[in-house]
Amino acid sequence: MGKNERTQIHVHKKKSTELNRSLTSGQMQMIALGGTIGVGLFMGSTSTIKWTGPSVLLAYAFVGVLLYVVMRALGEMIYLKPGTGSFADYASEYIHPAAGYLTKWSNIFQFIVVGISEVIAVTEYLNYWWPNLPDWISGLVVVITLTLANLASAKAYGNLEFWFAMIKVVTIIFMIIIGLMVILLGFGNHWHPLGFSNLWQHGGFFPGGVKGFFFSMSIIVGSYQGIELLGITAGEAANPQKAIVSSIKDIVWRILIFYIGAIFVIVTIYPWDQLASVGSPFVETFSKVGIAGAAGIINFVVLTAAMSGANSGIYSASRMLFKLSIDKQAPKIFSRLSKHVVPNVAILSISAGILFGFILNMVLSMVNKSVENLFVLVYSSSVLPGMVPWFVILLSELRFRKQNQAQLTDHPFKLPLYPLSNYFVMISLLVILAFMFINPDTRVSVSIGVIFILIVLLAYYLQEGRKSKA
Repeated sequence: MGKNERTQIHVHKKKSTELNRSLTSGQMQMIALGGTIGVGLFMGSTSTIKWTGPSVLLAYAFVGVLLYVVMRALGEMIYLKPGTGSFADYASEYIHPAAGYLTKWSNIFQFIVVGISEVIAVTEYLNYWWPNLPDWISGLVVVITLTLANLASAKAYGNLEFWFAMIKVVTIIFMIIIGLMVILLGFGNHWHPLGFSNLWQHGGFFPGGVKGFFFSMSIIVGSYQGIELLGITAGEAANPQKAIVSSIKDIVWRILIFYIGAIFVIVTIYPWDQLASVGSPFVETFSKVGIAGAAGIINFVVLTAAMSGANSGIYSASRMLFKLSIDKQAPKIFSRLSKHVVPNVAILSISAGILFGFILNMVLSMVNKSVENLFVLVYSSSVLPGMVPWFVILLSELRFRKQNQAQLTDHPFKLPLYPLSNYFVMISLLVILAFMFINPDTRVSVSIGVIFILIVLLAYYLQEGRKSKA
């Protein structure tokens, strides 16, 4: 085993830019779960069901197919060329350096915005138990706690994320099992099976039509975003090839089972057109079978979901900032590693950005109560930048195939149906973006995403222009 492949990579004279390969396959999968199974499922499901009704199940399955193709394309490339920030590296190498630059900043923007929203969500969940606790105190404690976990080591981060994700996974599995008992056996309903009639009554299976079906996909894509974290964690995996193959094979199906299983239980137990009036569909599912303290249980779960989302955000964004610095596209200080072999300056900077955004939101909320809509706007504006890694992965894999034909002869993890699958997914994502412009609820959000991308590309070419003059 070569020096750069050893499980522990030491920092020599504090000038090394090699990260520590200390994450296991299990931790990598939990990191990906933490990035995807979060408030997008616990909160976003209400909006998706409102737009398209029970057919939301097909919408989640369809986007799941897109997700599978993206991750198989990523896995094919990582198997041959693992590295920190993998998909950003591939964007620079196989598309254009501007694509790599855009990918890194899009990832940073996406996860800072997600981190801000998750911390705000945490303060709201803590108010359930401590209504008099000032939001700024709970927000500050959360940011400091997660920052310290990320500064400790990649392994400490992985352990924390493992347990965060485990709580969510166990809760969803429990809910699916209980829900199926209600539907099939009548558990909690005087042993009168509920059946499946709610799936086609109340306006049919497709009450929102084609438009509502595609409207829901924008939120679903946003919910699934974060799974590409597996590409970033490959840089800190003990055995990148083996870990990434097993992780991708398992993670996509697990996510689909959790998402589709949970939503299936919800829309089967409750008429879809009544969900908007019952509060959290997850709380109501537990309440339906008479579980005492259902609201408290789910509040704890969504609290850990929000903590997990912010935790993943700090990890992902800090690694991308680290990569930008290594590539001399951000100040050199961001590539500095601590004695624990983590990019401490990058981590502190991302955490500071999340804390600043959280405080800014609090100030704006106090000045103008109607600014709560701004929070929703900012959160959803991360969807288009979050799509950037998916597009660059698919485009990169097209050129990757052409440039590595000899190495791909005996490749055990090639993308199926290449190149048709690449084009199918990219066209599907463009159609979803078109419907985001049509939908008045997401039009401003996707416009903000477009503006962000244009600003980043302008910054890149201005930076390159200064370099060429120098």
